[in-house]
Parts: sequence; structure tokens; C-alpha cells
Amino acid sequence: MPDVLEARLLATVSRLAGPVRGAGVVLISLFGAFSLNSPLGWALFALVAVSTVADFRFPRVALPVAFLRVVVLSVLLGADADQWVTTVLTTTLITWQWQWPLKVTVPATAALLAVQVVTTGPGVLVRAVLESVLARLAYELLRRSSRRVDLLRERAAEQRRAAAVALDQGRREREYLALLHDTAAATFLMAAHGGDPVAVAAQARRDLVVLAERGHGQGTVDLGAALAAVARDSSVHVRVEAEVVPVPAGVALAFVRAVRELLTNVERHAGTTSAELTVERGAVVVIRDDGRGFVPADVPGHRRGLRGSVVDRLEAVGGTAVIESAEGRGTTARLRWPDD
Repeated sequence: MPDVLEARLLATVSRLAGPVRGAGVVLISLFGAFSLNSPLGWALFALVAVSTVADFRFPRVALPVAFLRVVVLSVLLGADADQWVTTVLTTTLITWQWQWPLKVTVPATAALLAVQVVTTGPGVLVRAVLESVLARLAYELLRRSSRRVDLLRERAAEQRRAAAVALDQGRREREYLALLHDTAAATFLMAAHGGDPVAVAAQARRDLVVLAERGHGQGTVDLGAALAAVARDSSVHVRVEAEVVPVPAGVALAFVRAVRELLTNVERHAGTTSAELTVERGAVVVIRDDGRGFVPADVPGHRRGLRGSVVDRLEAVGGTAVIESAEGRGTTARLRWPDD
């Protein structure tokens, strides 16, 4: 099972870091402009407000924009608005720790502090470094805690899967024994009581066919191998990464039908000829494509493809299916069994 909670939590923190930084520096700069009450102060407030568009809408350029914003404030204000500059600086450094990895934040932080020392002196160093380190430590603690929760969930899910497989296997064994009683045992009894040899032979042949068909479905199925076969049969070029994941045959069948439907949708609607399929330990299946995407909420209610062929099918065997998509950003389908 992938670190689902960890990934979602860190993605949320990273996504919110920019807006938090943008809102924070606007509010700080508003108070700073009021305190200065000069044309320069209000001009810098307007500049800060415009620059926060990157924090809210363009995360790829948010770091250099935030860097330049602090540099401009430091150079133009200097010691005249030390509290304004220092608070914007520390807000920027803290939110950087939530949004980018150390290989990005360490050199960026060092460069920004160097500019601060040159423009306003070394007095800010202790506070800025301490708050940056504390922000990174808080981020790492959050990451480790969520990873531990994921591990505990994984263990619980494995226990539930093992219990479900054992229960399914026991049920199938009981069904098979009952079928054996109704077929072969009855035929043997017929033969023992001197039944017509031709009738006995015909009945035995029918028994063998029934037992062979029912016996073929016993036990568990390797989900990875089953879905790899579906991918090979698809018209879409599918890059497959599949682990050995044993699941009950009925569950595997639901996955096979759902994945077949998803690949058909990629072929018909995504506008791309390739997709990725991963089958991970813990019965987690992810299908991604880089096609045109869509807005799930805009799909008309009468179109039951994804709901009926994917979501409902997984729910019927105790699993879940989540479809994430956006226009121009492709589509990701995450299927999981059992639902945890």
C-alpha cells in the first residue's frame, strides 16, 4: 500500500503554503504601509499585493517571486521599516519549508539571508534561522506521523484482506464439497447399486465437466498478472508495473472489468494513446493518463460508465474507486480493496 495519508497530507500542506504566504505578506504589508504612511510605503504595498498572484495561482514561479519581493522590501526600506521587512522575511522562509524540498530551500534561504545581512544587518539572522529550522522540523514530524498512520492502516488492511481471503476460500471449499456430494458421490452411489452402465458413464462425464469448471475458480488470483493481461489486450499502449497481489477470484474479476472500462475510456475520450497501470502491494491499482481530462462533476447523471462499471463494481466487492481528473491535466483512477 502506498503512503496514502502521507502523500495527501503533504500535498495539501504544499498546496496551502503559497496562499498562506500570499495572504500573510499582504496583511503584514498593509499594516507596514499604514505605519509608514508614505507614498513609498503604499507603492510597496501595491507591489506586494500584485506579486502574491504567484503565490495563489502560479506555484512554479512563487519561490523566485517571493525571493525578489523580500529583496525589494529590504533594499528600499532597510532599517526604516525593520519590523515589516523582518516579518515578511520570516513568513516567506517558514512557508518555503512547507512547499519545497531542502535542496531548494537551503540555498534560497542562505541567499535571502545574505541579502538581509547586507541591507539591514545581521540582527535578523538568529530569528530567521531559528524559525526556518522549527518550520522544517514541524514539517518532518508531520510527515513521520502520517507515515506511521499509513503503516498502521496498511497492517490493518493486510489483516482484513487475509481474513477475507480465508473466508472466501473456506466458503468456496464448502461449496465445492457440496458440489462433490451432489455430483460424484451420487454417481458412485448409482454405480454401486447396479445402475445402467451407459447412464452411469454419461452422468460421470457431466460430473467431470461441472467439477472442472467449478474447480477452476477455486482459491485466489494474482491481481497483477490478471490486470497485466488486460493491459496487453488493450488498444492503448499501457506501461505496467505490477506486483504479485493475491486476491479472491471474485475481487479480481471486479478489478479486471473496472480496469478494462477505464482503458476503454482512455481510448475513446482521453485523446491520448498511452497510459500507466500500477498494481501495488495491498490491492491498490492506479491508472493514469496524460490526456485532455474532464471535470467529474460535469458528467451528466445518465452517463453511468464510470459510476456503474468502475465505482459501483468495486463497492460491490467491498472496495473503493476514486477518479480524479481536471481539464488539460489527465485522469487518475485509484482502485483499492478492501475499503479501509
